[in-house]
Amino acid sequence: MLNEPTLEKLQTLKLTGMRAAFEDQLAQPATHELTFEERLALLLDREILDRDNRRLTRLLKAARLRIPGACLEDVDYRHARGLQRSQMAQLGACQWIHHQQNLLLTGPTGTGKTYLACALGQQACRQGLSTRYVRLPRLLEDIHIAHGDGSYPRLMQQLSRTELLILDDWAIAPLTPSQRQDLMELIEDRHGLRSTLIASQLPVEHWHDYLGEPTLADAILDRLLHNAHRLPLQGASLRQTTTTNEADP
Repeated sequence: MLNEPTLEKLQTLKLTGMRAAFEDQLAQPATHELTFEERLALLLDREILDRDNRRLTRLLKAARLRIPGACLEDVDYRHARGLQRSQMAQLGACQWIHHQQNLLLTGPTGTGKTYLACALGQQACRQGLSTRYVRLPRLLEDIHIAHGDGSYPRLMQQLSRTELLILDDWAIAPLTPSQRQDLMELIEDRHGLRSTLIASQLPVEHWHDYLGEPTLADAILDRLLHNAHRLPLQGASLRQTTTTNEADP
C-alpha cells in the first residue's frame, strides 16, 4: 500500500499535523466519502492548527510569564479598582504593540498588576508576538553580570528585538548610577521600535524622583511616556477581598 510511504514523506517534510490528520482519515472510513478537495482541506487545516499551537507553545515558553495561566478571559471586573472592560478589550487587541506603543500599569500592591501584565503577555503570544516577562531588579542584575562575562551585546540585542517586554516591580528598589545608565540604554534601544509594559506600585508622577539623575530621568521618561497608554489601578488588595488567582502572587 502507498499509505506508509506517504506517511513517511509527510514526516520527512515535517508536516506532522498533516500526517496525524491523514492517519485519522485512514482510521475513519466515513472520511472516504468526502471528495479529494474536502479531505485535502482537512489536512491543511490540521497542519495550520498544529503549527499555530507549536508556535504559541514556543512563545509562551520564551515569555517566562510569572503567572503562566493568566488570561484576559479570567480578569475579574467585580472589584472597584478602575478597570474597564472596554479598555481591556482594546488593549487585548494588541494594536498598541503593533504600533510600538508602551503601557504603564500602576497601582497599590495586590491590585492585580502582575496578573494583568501576564494576561496581556499571553494575549500577545496568541497573536504571534514575541514576549518576555522579567522583574526589573532581576533584569538589572542580569545586565550587570552580562557586562562581566562578555554577553552584554547579545543580551541587549535579545531585549531590543522582543516585541513586548514586560518590566514588573518597576521602582521597587533604588537605582545605582550604572543601573540607571543600563536602563537608559535599554529604553533607548526599544524606543519607537518595540513596546514595553511597565508594572509598578509607584504612580507615574513620582518616577522622575525614583530615577534620580535629572538628565537621564528626563531622557528615560520622554521615551517611555511618549504615546504610552496608562492603566492606573486603585482600591484594596485582591488578596484580602477575594480568593481568585488573579491577585499578584
